[in-house]
Amino acid sequence: MTGRAIASGFVLLLLTWVCAGGRWSVPARAADDANQEECIPVRNPLVIERCSPCHQRDDRGCLTRISSQRRTPEGWEAAIKRMVRLNGLSLAPDDARQIVKYLSNHHGLAPEEARPAFYEAEHRVVNENVPDETVRSTCTLCHGLGRIISQRRTGEEWRLLTNLHIGMFPFVSTQGFYRYSPAPGLPDLPETDHQEPVDRAVQYFSKTYPLVTPEWQSWRAGMHSPKLEGRWLVSGYRPGKGRVFGETTITAGQAEDEFKTACSLVYIKDGSTEARTGRAIVYGGYSWRERLEGSAKDDPVRQSLMLSRDWTAMDGRMFWGAYDEFGIDVVLRRIGREPLISGADLPALRSGASSTRLAIYGANLPVDIKASEVDLGAGITVNSLVSATGDKIVVDVGVDSKAPNGLHAISLRNHVRPDAIAVFDKIDYIKISPGTGLARIGGAKYPKDYQQFEAIAYNRGPDGEVETSDDLNLGAVDAQWSIEEFPSGLNDDDKDFVGSIDEHGLFTPAIEGPNPKRRNSRNNSGDVWIVAALRPGGSSKSESVLIARAYLLVTFPLYVRWDPSTLLR
Repeated sequence: MTGRAIASGFVLLLLTWVCAGGRWSVPARAADDANQEECIPVRNPLVIERCSPCHQRDDRGCLTRISSQRRTPEGWEAAIKRMVRLNGLSLAPDDARQIVKYLSNHHGLAPEEARPAFYEAEHRVVNENVPDETVRSTCTLCHGLGRIISQRRTGEEWRLLTNLHIGMFPFVSTQGFYRYSPAPGLPDLPETDHQEPVDRAVQYFSKTYPLVTPEWQSWRAGMHSPKLEGRWLVSGYRPGKGRVFGETTITAGQAEDEFKTACSLVYIKDGSTEARTGRAIVYGGYSWRERLEGSAKDDPVRQSLMLSRDWTAMDGRMFWGAYDEFGIDVVLRRIGREPLISGADLPALRSGASSTRLAIYGANLPVDIKASEVDLGAGITVNSLVSATGDKIVVDVGVDSKAPNGLHAISLRNHVRPDAIAVFDKIDYIKISPGTGLARIGGAKYPKDYQQFEAIAYNRGPDGEVETSDDLNLGAVDAQWSIEEFPSGLNDDDKDFVGSIDEHGLFTPAIEGPNPKRRNSRNNSGDVWIVAALRPGGSSKSESVLIARAYLLVTFPLYVRWDPSTLLR
């Protein structure tokens, strides 16, 4: 595509905006158009009233653009914000919330469609696997795949989305949407497909993420608001602080899909507790969003969960921090009359240990249980019952020195929690999680972005081989942390300026600069190795020390943040 064509396209988009009175306008299709694409009619009076002045409504009840796409709650919220900021839409906050709720319920995603992209709602950092090379080169250079797969559109709507990108971000045309022309005098490179990358991407999206899918049709036909009132057992894990157990009580809110919550948590590693109250909305019959408040000194916490189809379980993430970098992976299970086992305070037991105190957490646990009714599998003997309450049973156990390496279940009478405890004879190696980290300098004008690391211990597992699929994760261990230089250039001195790491593996970045103490007054950014060292058997100098490394990039603050979600803030 030539520079003249790109400029002409941008001018055309600008003229369309000006002629529409400062609003983007898409001509409505004729009702008798034989090539009409599928659409989802809008039935809500508020949406029709507030959106139809710009999005024309046809005889099917479809609004242009809106009826040709489906999004997550965060996606619809971002769209409304764009209408307010760029197109002059004036909308009361309560009306905006009601519009987001309606569109998320009736123009949203089915659970099967939302699950692969749910890490976006959880604000979870993941290593994405981009399935198509064209998508990688045209789209994920600027944003993650999760933003793409969190929506569904018609073929024409995917095309209009690329036009919007060109109009708002013209550099995408030369960055990835269109191929560069060959230098004068040079022949074109041999290609079997002469389509532009953006055209191939639109074809891929139209086929892979269409507006109407069997999953959505099935879910929409039977969708209704879930009944969630009652007690829920909480099991979680917070990097750096370990296992979390607790309980959440859910009560009805102002509408059938709104709820109030009261949550109490205990951190097993240090015994600290936390209590919060919250309010939540369930979008689309399955997608939970919540804001939790604690004491005055506590940061507000948000939570994104996905509800199971039978309404008995939810899973997702609680998150907080300037960049939502802190979080707890949580699973909630509805408490009924039967006992529920969350897990144990120790993730693993070493073979040969004659006496170890083990706490088992849950709900409705039998308070009259006997030691003989606690079964932890072959090779583990329950020496005695220490205490028993409805939410915690404490036992003293011994592990046979010849017990094989492997996972054991917790059995209380006839109630079982499978694969709850690992039995191991030695720690064979450690790994740092995450293997690649990201932090951002700040503290003066912009907030810091912290990075929590953990040293995870592993046993070689039943097959006796290291680094195979049956290796046992023994949980986080207390390692010695340090920072080493990652040599990436001459006179590299990043480790002295990027920040520090504490005894718990929490990296705190330095303040943003420039820093006159650095060569050329550079900022305090850079890349380093994070190193964990563990002596598995204690302090014996005869034992080898296990070492693990992780790469850390310490970069600049996010000077511009792309429309962060404010659902329930």
